[in-house]
Amino acid sequence: MRPSLSDYTHLVTGKVRDLYEIDESTLLMVASDRISAYDHVLETAIPDKGRILTAMSVYFFEQLALPNQLAGDEYDERIPEELLGRALVVHKLEMVQIECVARGFLTGSGLADYQRTGEVCGVALPDGLVESSQLAEPIFTPARKAPIGSHDENISFEQVIESVGQALAVKLRDDTIDIYSRASMLAADRGVLLADTKFEFGIDPNGNLVLADEVLTPDSSRFWALDGYEAGKVQPSFDKQYVRDWLTSGESGWDRASDTPPPALPAHVVDATRERYIEAYEKISRRSFEDWPG
Repeated sequence: MRPSLSDYTHLVTGKVRDLYEIDESTLLMVASDRISAYDHVLETAIPDKGRILTAMSVYFFEQLALPNQLAGDEYDERIPEELLGRALVVHKLEMVQIECVARGFLTGSGLADYQRTGEVCGVALPDGLVESSQLAEPIFTPARKAPIGSHDENISFEQVIESVGQALAVKLRDDTIDIYSRASMLAADRGVLLADTKFEFGIDPNGNLVLADEVLTPDSSRFWALDGYEAGKVQPSFDKQYVRDWLTSGESGWDRASDTPPPALPAHVVDATRERYIEAYEKISRRSFEDWPG
């Protein structure tokens, strides 16, 4: 008989995930349907989003075959029945407080930094790049993790060294670029461009660096359609950029610079976002979301 969620101790509620303690060495990581944008957790949920994020993470954990946080599969008997498909049993780790971002294309905050300084996180880039330009090679553009409601701070590689030491900083950078490069090749083979993505890492009890949290999901990545890609314009995407774009559109009526929280998402934005998330999973994994538990 599967346990009840009440059998576990609630530890943390994040923007999207909730953590529960199973025992002294394992946690239950639950992905909710909450969605965040511009440092706000929106009041409107996206149905099935937690299941999609979990399915995508499991797929890439399998494909990457790297040391990771998983302590069981999506059917693990320690997962409560009502959470099948959106929860995973994971090992406890000492989390590295650095967001490890890899960019292969220039957009978002990276583009804004480039337009202002000619650099992204201290990495100098050539002149003449525009929205969605592909970079000659992927770059490591880390950020310092911030509390919920605050914005992660982009930092240079030298600042990462100051924060975690030379050896770990180099390992974080090299692993991030390696994972991004491998995932980009897989996605491109499925007709999807991986514009950028962010990873989180933790240290296990034996001192090993392992991949943690979610990986290569539509929440943590920008996925673009390969067909029709053209530098110089905003690309159609399979991620939460659709929500960001609506929030800053005239239809929403929201002023991002104000202290007012974002408005509720209308049904058409919710439905379109859910469809994009499912499309990302199915195009890349070549699996049907209907077959995922839950």
